[in-house]
Amino acid sequence: MKTKRVRAKQPCPKCGCKDFEMGEVFMAGSVATKLFNIQNRKFTTFTCLSCKYTEFFQVPMSKALNVLDLFVG
Repeated sequence: MKTKRVRAKQPCPKCGCKDFEMGEVFMAGSVATKLFNIQNRKFTTFTCLSCKYTEFFQVPMSKALNVLDLFVG
């Protein structure tokens, strides 16, 4: 997982800090995708560097990544 430090316009809703770490995660959505280890949901994460509060924002994924995941990993 790659991450990047960012300074946000809006403060953290928990502590008011404006420094965040931005990253991305992939997750399985249903029982079938979990059984076959297919991560079909991509999220961008923003984690407060002060209190570690994290918000997830879903990002559309291409079908090519789902197919590739069957063969890699």
